[in-house]
Amino acid sequence: MTANHTDYSIRQAFDPATGAQMGSSALRDNFHIGNLFVSGRVNLTYTHYDRMVIGGAMPADGALALETIKPTGTPGFLDRRELIVVNIGGKGSIEVDGERHALGTRDMLYVGMGSNVTFASDDASTPAKFYLLSAPAHQKHPTQLIQIGDAKRIDLGSRETSNERSIFQFIHPEGAKTCQLVVGMTQLAPGSVWNTMPCHVHDRRMEAYLYFDLPETARVFHFMGEPTETRHIVMANEEAVVSPPWSIHSGCGTSSYTFIWAMAGDNVDYTDVDAVPMDMLR
Repeated sequence: MTANHTDYSIRQAFDPATGAQMGSSALRDNFHIGNLFVSGRVNLTYTHYDRMVIGGAMPADGALALETIKPTGTPGFLDRRELIVVNIGGKGSIEVDGERHALGTRDMLYVGMGSNVTFASDDASTPAKFYLLSAPAHQKHPTQLIQIGDAKRIDLGSRETSNERSIFQFIHPEGAKTCQLVVGMTQLAPGSVWNTMPCHVHDRRMEAYLYFDLPETARVFHFMGEPTETRHIVMANEEAVVSPPWSIHSGCGTSSYTFIWAMAGDNVDYTDVDAVPMDMLR
């Protein structure tokens, strides 16, 4: 579906028994999100998992406004929503209610409920790629820019387990306030390929991953499903995947990579997870 320069689609929610019956094509149709970054377009996917919207905006010669879409049911996109934007492309800017915010690569901007938003690239030959995440909000929090150097960094894993990685928490209890969005970025060290393993679930909130920094021929095998009924989806560079609350969410790549994780739901505590023992996985 299209509105001016915005394309959108809708994803329904499924129970774990239905998910366990899906083959590769059905899994991709319902959980995989591709074509996020198209020159001069805003692409949005409205999911029925905590009403999360996942999208991409890639302004070229002109600015792109964040337009409302029918599923939100509101005159403005953010009338009853909050927004987090992470730039994974060239330098750009986001105008929020007339105030300009400059975003370099891997910088993040939180935008509160009720705002009007416009995206722009500094140079059309190296455009910004704005990754968009939005969830319903109950109150307005201040707009806040968080540069990658200001994110809370946690180093985890090891070379021996092929999961040496750095986690950058953009949103956390001591930082920017949100209604329900929690977002961060994980960068794997060269030679490491596993993320979020041992894995976990959190029935109180859904999650979405965006995989990027992948070579053209590299892939990430993203594992999902109940711990005793796992499935996988093959992911390429700059593709996203939706993780239901009942599902694990873990990946293994053919090279190192970076991914952005985002959650929406009942709890904004990053550590609120239910660990899955390795011997439980099937």
